[in-house]
Amino acid sequence: MPQRRYTIGARRAGAPQEGINIRIAIIGLGYVGVPLAVEFARSGATVFGIDVDAAKTSAVNEGHSYVLDVPSEALAAVVQAGRLRATTDYAVLETIDAACICVPTPLRKSQDPDISYIVSAVDAIRPWLHRGMLIVLESTTYPGTTEELVLPRLAESGLEVGKDFYLAYSPERVDPANREYGVRNTPKVIGGVTPACTRKAVELYERAVDSLVPVSNARTAEMVKLLENTFRAVNIGLANELALICNRLEVDVWEVISAAKTKPFGFMPFYPGPGLGGHCIPIDPLYLSWKLKTVDFDARFIELASAINAHMPQYVVERIAEALNEVEKSVKGSRILVLGVAYKRDVSDTRESPALDIIGLLQQRGAIMAYADPYVPSLELPGGPLESYDLAQGVGDFDLVVIVTDHRAVDYARICREARLIFDTRNATAGVPLPPGRRVIKL
Repeated sequence: MPQRRYTIGARRAGAPQEGINIRIAIIGLGYVGVPLAVEFARSGATVFGIDVDAAKTSAVNEGHSYVLDVPSEALAAVVQAGRLRATTDYAVLETIDAACICVPTPLRKSQDPDISYIVSAVDAIRPWLHRGMLIVLESTTYPGTTEELVLPRLAESGLEVGKDFYLAYSPERVDPANREYGVRNTPKVIGGVTPACTRKAVELYERAVDSLVPVSNARTAEMVKLLENTFRAVNIGLANELALICNRLEVDVWEVISAAKTKPFGFMPFYPGPGLGGHCIPIDPLYLSWKLKTVDFDARFIELASAINAHMPQYVVERIAEALNEVEKSVKGSRILVLGVAYKRDVSDTRESPALDIIGLLQQRGAIMAYADPYVPSLELPGGPLESYDLAQGVGDFDLVVIVTDHRAVDYARICREARLIFDTRNATAGVPLPPGRRVIKL
């Protein structure tokens, strides 16, 4: 079947004419940008990855993937085919048809959005903005960012949005380590600043994504992303509060949820844990909460869930202290192994990981800390660096093992055989037989 070809808007003078495969820039070569770049390159587009980190651009050009969800073989294939090249130079935008902004959007310590990366990317694009060019923001942000922040900066070029250039928002929906859904088969929400902008963005993404979901405008698309992650954060907060309630009432929260999820309608299972981590779930709801404060609205439900989730590392430490007291030990001087420090199963990302808070809190109480994680070889902590403990040495010498991240690569049956005492925050030991004298305490 012949390769489908697209042209996004009119090309600037001297550029290749209609019928030539489009040229796409992906700005930000992280966990969002690299998979998107590879998928566009597979579709036959010519892709330029732009990042301020020269180490990342060099790795991409050498075909070495540092993103878990993109095998080096897949990256190398499109690089060697001449479909993908990475650079730190924004000058490549001069002949680009479309640019997707995939930069980080963290929270500041004051809990307000840090949009400096978006601002920097947009300001770097502006000198190269030309007629017919499409700009799509993918970074998670508060409703109104595309129209109130990005558009005015691009409009300084003198070009008119929806006529001379096109601007849209399409939230990333990457779920690291998800074995079922990736860029191609995850439906893509798209909202343009004008209807023409939406149409141009749809033309772009239909190359790389099987199912597209156009919405009425960019603000709606921004809100969709925040709803998705706020929904998860609030329901996890409910599950965490349920865990606290069940502990007080001496009920097994895991059995409660397992039984409840047999209902074929009206219930969706969420599970408690040691706290929220990662780049989205603990952060995105606070973007919405911050925005609402600017219009004199208190997002009480969201902020309550955030407070419950943020308290979970402290709660885990309190339960660990109780567990040690029951075997006549104090936290001070106890040797404790944290099993899993990534923010979620089967990834290497430790951003916002509750494991870091748990380690820090236990160190403050005088515990002798170690950790083991097959994906995280070392950690830089306020108390000094730590190297991942080799589980092949056994865990019998630790006073307590706390399971924080339930990586599939860990042999939990062996942990249960060897560990004197286990505190399991993930129900990873469910169904594992316990030898005499061994004990597992669950969240």
